[in-house]
Amino acid sequence: MQKVPPPQSYAELATILREQLHDLPKGQQRIATVLLSDPESTAFRTIAQTAEAAEVHQSSLVRFATSLGLKGYPALVALCREHLSDQAHLVRRFEAAATDSSTESLMSSVLDHEQQNLSRTFARIEHDDWERAVDHLSSAPAVHIMGMRKCLSAAQLLSYLLHLVRPDVHLLASSAGMLVDEIRDLKPGDTFVGISLRRYTADTVRTFHEAKRRGLTTIALTDNPTSPLADADITFFVDSQGVHILRSMSAFISLVQTLATAVAFARGADSRSELNVDEELLQSMNIYWDG
Repeated sequence: MQKVPPPQSYAELATILREQLHDLPKGQQRIATVLLSDPESTAFRTIAQTAEAAEVHQSSLVRFATSLGLKGYPALVALCREHLSDQAHLVRRFEAAATDSSTESLMSSVLDHEQQNLSRTFARIEHDDWERAVDHLSSAPAVHIMGMRKCLSAAQLLSYLLHLVRPDVHLLASSAGMLVDEIRDLKPGDTFVGISLRRYTADTVRTFHEAKRRGLTTIALTDNPTSPLADADITFFVDSQGVHILRSMSAFISLVQTLATAVAFARGADSRSELNVDEELLQSMNIYWDG
């Protein structure tokens, strides 16, 4: 574990663990995964129970905590309890929003969360990762995109926007029973974009692993380092907290729009050519209502 100032909050702890996760020894990776994926339960576990969950000795948990500059396992528990308190606060805010007849109150709460989601998501993007993602999405022979259930809207939007500025963009979906046939078209050198967050859809995860096996460059838009998509060649972690019934997709939507715009800029004249062809087709086929 790299020496850093001890975390003062669960959010700081999570940031440290996300940054160092893949460099940690296996045992410490398992501890970090437990802390990242299930802080709520950890807040009430004994050291023996957490050690069992992480498949390590109790002494490993103590050393892990001290390596972070914390005073043993109780300090880890305290950070998780603080997180649980924050989550309870969010639930109370949701309940208050649900019972408050004031539209202004609900909108204010939603706006606050969405601003935080966007700020955190874009702040953690590394410049080199961004440039690599744009390069692959711009130059790969083909781009294959998949996101199911609540992530379908982001996948559809990315597919639509990329297809406006480059050829050979394919949206993969299992709803028509043709997923196996679509996976057959995955070729080495292509780029695969997987979009998923807890609870992760099995078809997206399986297709992601098949794309890696076949030698495609993989790009993941997901929620945290414990995600089964987190070991993509390029991974963007997207915040989705909020007072909505389901997880918020606003940061996902904003991220795919920005990615597609960057690809359009990167392709330059080629993008303009694709857009001109699209516009000619839209006019010749009377796609839009002219009033």
